[in-house]
Amino acid sequence: MSDTALITGGSRGLGRSTVLALADKGVNSIFTFVHDENAAKDVVAEAEKRGVTAVALQFDATKFSDYSVFISTVRTCLQQHFGGGKLKYLVNNAGTGLHKAFSETSMEEFDALSDLHLKAPYFLTQALLSDIEDNGHILNISSGLARFSLPGSSAYAMMKGGVEVLTRYLAKELGSRGISVNTIAPGAIATDFAGGTVRDNAEVNQFVSSVTAKGRVGEASDIGPAIAKILSDDCAWMTGQRVELSGGMFL
Repeated sequence: MSDTALITGGSRGLGRSTVLALADKGVNSIFTFVHDENAAKDVVAEAEKRGVTAVALQFDATKFSDYSVFISTVRTCLQQHFGGGKLKYLVNNAGTGLHKAFSETSMEEFDALSDLHLKAPYFLTQALLSDIEDNGHILNISSGLARFSLPGSSAYAMMKGGVEVLTRYLAKELGSRGISVNTIAPGAIATDFAGGTVRDNAEVNQFVSSVTAKGRVGEASDIGPAIAKILSDDCAWMTGQRVELSGGMFL
């Protein structure tokens, strides 16, 4: 029986790349999306071309009152589409950005980031613990901004710093079950994240390229295959670690 992953925010960007990179490894996926059903259907079709099954579920991870229904739906999917069993992998990927000066960031904006980047991974992972296989793997998404500092990213980077702390604690507390818990920290990626700034703003793109050892911005295709590798049994002994995938930004 093939392994199954749950990826939040899998219809675009890094999440989409992850679903498809895992598909290339023969891993089935359940992934979530919030708004763009057509994009989600496209990912399902692309995964199926690779010979695996993918199921898209509409779900907003900040709607905490919906968690019990979502968990029930995931269990039904596992039974109906994957012959029962549990999840081998959980990738807490869903997220959005905020570029705003510290002096101008509102409490509402801060709370929204906290709900999505901290509270959601914490409590969704908690809710799914009994549905994750022993010797499985949980992967959280941080950011290069948790290591280096750029004006306008204070709130977002704080959340990602919290994700890295959460990762270490989960690795410690779930180690007895053989579950690996790690974090990847992408650098600036040319996707539609944060309004597509890195992808579409030539000045930003040039700046990022100039401070990156590889001499260019990252692409989603740089990240998904790396995630698939980290989730593989080759990396089963790695846990509690932060792996930066930034092409060498600000070395």
